[in-house]
Amino acid sequence: MNLRSNAFENNGFIPNKYSCKGQDINPDLTWDNVPEGTKSFALSVKDPDAPMGTFVHWLVYDIDKAHRKIEEKSIRGKQVKNNFGKESYGGPCPPSGVHRYFFSLFALDTESLGEIHSMNEFDEKVQKHTIEKAELMGRFEK
Repeated sequence: MNLRSNAFENNGFIPNKYSCKGQDINPDLTWDNVPEGTKSFALSVKDPDAPMGTFVHWLVYDIDKAHRKIEEKSIRGKQVKNNFGKESYGGPCPPSGVHRYFFSLFALDTESLGEIHSMNEFDEKVQKHTIEKAELMGRFEK
């Protein structure tokens, strides 16, 4: 499975538009080569370089198996509260230095993960049902 964005290349810099310095909207994402047996998708955006440990920017699940893209500034599933305390995308906004942001797409073997109320619950349920994972990593410096 492959995950891409028109906004930035893998290992490239994420434009200000998608950060706290800009419009703070999610970039477009597209994927292909989906594994057989996929019944839904989940998506996470995490910064492992945050000073207090991994910072969660976006968690989305129950994305329909027919979808192959998420448009800029749009949502295709249910969201879980991120480390900003919001059920939405929160763009890069590191205190200092270059940080890495991992956009991870998970092909799942279930149509629905049910209700999810925490980041830990998201991680546990996604891990349990993942068939395949694709990643796109972008960098950002404030």
